[in-house]
Amino acid sequence: MTPRAIFLVSAPDQPGLVARLSGFFFRLGLNIVDASNHSEPSTARFYMRLVVDLGALSSPKAQAELGGNATRKALEEAFASLVAELSGTWSVGYDDVKARVALLVTRDPACLYDLVLRHRNGELPCEIPVIISNHATLEPVAESFRIPFFALPVTADTKHQQERMVLELLERLHIDLVVLARYMQVLSEPFLEAAPPVINIHHGFLPAFQGAKPYHQAWERGVKLIGATAHYATKDLDQGPIIEQDVARVRHDVSPEQMVRVGRDVERVVLARAVTAHLERRVIVEGRRTMIL
Repeated sequence: MTPRAIFLVSAPDQPGLVARLSGFFFRLGLNIVDASNHSEPSTARFYMRLVVDLGALSSPKAQAELGGNATRKALEEAFASLVAELSGTWSVGYDDVKARVALLVTRDPACLYDLVLRHRNGELPCEIPVIISNHATLEPVAESFRIPFFALPVTADTKHQQERMVLELLERLHIDLVVLARYMQVLSEPFLEAAPPVINIHHGFLPAFQGAKPYHQAWERGVKLIGATAHYATKDLDQGPIIEQDVARVRHDVSPEQMVRVGRDVERVVLARAVTAHLERRVIVEGRRTMIL
């Protein structure tokens, strides 16, 4: 299969946007193999995702339109000029350039196993070059999958130094995305500002239960719905833009331990969906909201 480019666009809503964006690729002789868009009336914004087959990028037609230089860089520069005319923003990724994902874990292996197995089955279009933890508990799991593992313990007194070491690892390994697969540490604002995008998963109850043993708290309150939320991590704890959510119903006769198992199942699925959406370039962040195209 020939390489494909995935373009994401956000712009003020206006007549002719779909025609202008799709017409750009038509003039180059490039085939759009998938497209989705959304207009938001409340903000008068337009969002679009375009998947473009690059097989004809070296054709005479494309070369002529791009000034004789039919490269990805030339394509991006021409597209940038178009989006600037629309007063919009854009980004692009290529399906033959795999994102490099770092998994951060603590002691719970559920999400770690799920993501690594999905990756091995070809469900996650990425590379996983490293697993980082603040404990050595899950090192045997990393070893079983032959993924490099780094245990970097952290205390209140060493948090700054530990986060700096994590950032150095991320930079050295050219990491594009960080996934907190039940990493039980609050990341500092300086860390989040310096790191690549970070996706977090946590339980999502109504009402919200804070602190230790949230599932036991939920059982004591007679909760009937167990939920999970995956979101981008920001300086505001658990307040980042939401990517994916789901729930499972439970009965009054479910024990706290059974609730934990149900919760883990929901968390695994929700986190995997969120990571997949990000890797497939389906997410546009607009303020505190996300559009999943």
